[in-house]
Amino acid sequence: MNANRFKRSKHKKGQSLVEVAISLPVILLILLGTFDFGMALFSYSILRDAAQEGALYASFNPGNKVQIENRARNILPRQEGEVFSSPVDLRNTETVSVEIKVKGKSCQGVTKDVANYVEVRVSYDYPIVMPFTGDIVGSDTIRLTGSASNVILQPPCE
Repeated sequence: MNANRFKRSKHKKGQSLVEVAISLPVILLILLGTFDFGMALFSYSILRDAAQEGALYASFNPGNKVQIENRARNILPRQEGEVFSSPVDLRNTETVSVEIKVKGKSCQGVTKDVANYVEVRVSYDYPIVMPFTGDIVGSDTIRLTGSASNVILQPPCE
């Protein structure tokens, strides 16, 4: 009778090992996907904040596109030797692009018919960390775009 109990417990231990071996990769993929999604969401919020900063400056000075882009790129100052500040390096012109669209005429301001506005779009190719996702999506990166628009409050008049 003791021999039968010993055989049953031995099989149950093997069964638990097989269950762990099957479920562990699935659990790890879910955790890695959650991490990847969280970092992509964090990156998107940084892009949106950069676009808002550029649009805010552009609402007062829409003609100075160099300074608008400078404002959008420098919302997260990085120090030398800093380990982590953000997943997106906004100053890198190869991975982050800034587009500025100004609609309206100079010195027109806000009228009844048309509100002149400026739109700033900041785009970034987010690298996917999760394995096999690049094969499913078709690319190892996902294009994230944060945009903001503002009414031109003080167009420069000449």
